[in-house]
Amino acid sequence: MAKLLYSVSMSLDGFIAGPKGDMSWLTGHLGPNPEIDALVGDIGALLVGNRTFGGDDPHRGDAEKEGKAFGGGWDGPQFVLTHNPPAAPVPGVTFVGDLDSAVSQAKEAAGEKYVNVLGADVARQCLDAGVLDEILTIIVPVLLGDGVRLFDRPGGDNVRLEQIHLSEVPHATNLWLRVVH
Repeated sequence: MAKLLYSVSMSLDGFIAGPKGDMSWLTGHLGPNPEIDALVGDIGALLVGNRTFGGDDPHRGDAEKEGKAFGGGWDGPQFVLTHNPPAAPVPGVTFVGDLDSAVSQAKEAAGEKYVNVLGADVARQCLDAGVLDEILTIIVPVLLGDGVRLFDRPGGDNVRLEQIHLSEVPHATNLWLRVVH
């Protein structure tokens, strides 16, 4: 059965997006990353938060990559967790109103591959529900100072993580962790 993986780029001070979800900070830090290139082939479905789905794109202005998962490096079923689906259908995207159904549908679509979670709030919900299996954080050498945090759980308790793998590329450090259930 598929595992849920939260993969995300993060500034050194813990932000995955700038103020108001701004992703332009990441554009200058994108580059070849063998860890991510290998992962893309192991993703069977995406579970995406509504803010992430409709949000800013670090590939804005690049006609070939803008609006596409992993800059066009991945294609497949996407499940967007939202209470406000758009009126018109979006090809390849299923809008789901509750976490349990979204996780179940995404896992079924992914088969033996990963369900890649995109969006801080959906990742937090998955963690709180006990269904998040792994976290891959691509730490980028920049300080943003403000924005959307990797995890925001005011009053939350400690979550034990176990390192799976650590690797580096010139523009980032990849830290892969397992959630200890």
